[in-house]
Amino acid sequence: MSLIKENIKDLLPSSTLLINEMCKEMSKAGKTIYQFGFGQSPFPVPEKIVEALKVNAHQKDYLPSKGLFELRKSIAGFLTRKGYKNLNHENIIIGPGSKELMFLLQVAFDGEVILPVPSWVSYAPQAIIAKNKYHWIQTEKETNWHISPEHIDQIASKIESKNKLIILNSPNNPSGTNIHLLKELGEVFTKHNITVLSDEIYSELYFKDNYKSISHFHENTIVSSSLSKWAGAGGWRVGYFAVPNNLIEIFEKLAVLGTETFSAVSAPTQFAAITAYEEDHSEYLNKSKKILHVIAHYVYEQLKQLDVDMIEPEGGFYLMPDFTRMLHKKFKNSKDFCKTLLDEAGVAVLPGSDFGFPIEKLIFRLSYVDFNGAEFLKVKDTDITEENLPKYAPKIVGGVQQIINFAKKYA
Repeated sequence: MSLIKENIKDLLPSSTLLINEMCKEMSKAGKTIYQFGFGQSPFPVPEKIVEALKVNAHQKDYLPSKGLFELRKSIAGFLTRKGYKNLNHENIIIGPGSKELMFLLQVAFDGEVILPVPSWVSYAPQAIIAKNKYHWIQTEKETNWHISPEHIDQIASKIESKNKLIILNSPNNPSGTNIHLLKELGEVFTKHNITVLSDEIYSELYFKDNYKSISHFHENTIVSSSLSKWAGAGGWRVGYFAVPNNLIEIFEKLAVLGTETFSAVSAPTQFAAITAYEEDHSEYLNKSKKILHVIAHYVYEQLKQLDVDMIEPEGGFYLMPDFTRMLHKKFKNSKDFCKTLLDEAGVAVLPGSDFGFPIEKLIFRLSYVDFNGAEFLKVKDTDITEENLPKYAPKIVGGVQQIINFAKKYA
């Protein structure tokens, strides 16, 4: 008789963390690996924040489970300056990365979960662990993988539970620039009594300046973010939820669950994080975004040589090309496709099936961050060009060429 509960016996390790460990082992064995599977920021933590951590290394006491007051206050101020409404420290809860808070939300929420495709790899497993029924919304490439009000009407009509939670990826799903669509989505979410978790971990890495959050258009929206992506501090594990006043019941229960799980986030990192949200990091951010934008465009333009469908990224670290039309005669599913690409070409990517796409779709997620971000940040702005990528991002150039060669071989 198994000691493992039925609902989790088939769960596997998170594919993002698994691919990272696998690549490390293959590299140790002497194989050249193009690490396009793990979405870790290539950039160093801004020096001001690093210095703040050094200054606060002596902080040893347990902090409140909801988080350090000064940090909660600084995050509320940061969001208010960004245009978010009706927030103060009492709306902010700190967690050991936003991932843990997302999990606790799924544990607490009494209802069903809606996941638009593509969806981050941990949303569905967390629903399984929490025993929440979840529903995929299959989006279309022709609409840039964006959900629509029609999608929401259709899925809501199939859900029996009065309470519904939808988890959105930002800035791409929905797009942070399509204000008209955001307004329409806000209206349909209200109509169907849908609570929104807006995962905005990449919102500071949006390539345009007019990003808007769905929270501006739907009051029952929880905003989630952290230091992991924009500040390069994935290993520090500091994330937050901004919970509106009308969802205070959720906020309070998250705080209770925090006391029974992580107790409190590391004290030194919380004190250091105040600097992240109070100091000006625009120079660091603007340069980071410029580098990422140049690389994203380069990868997109190179892969366009092939018979693939894809959307040019609006921000963040990722691109999701669809090779189904080109390679369907050779590969029957995305997992076999990605495994062969890694074994033969040394390119590590994640299959689209990990993000909710049908497994027969030959889609993968390519994370274009395999370069030395610390060195690239030292480059003059005028030298951040596609022509200089062989010098400053050679693994990007080499890995993309490996993909092209591989695809042409099997076409």
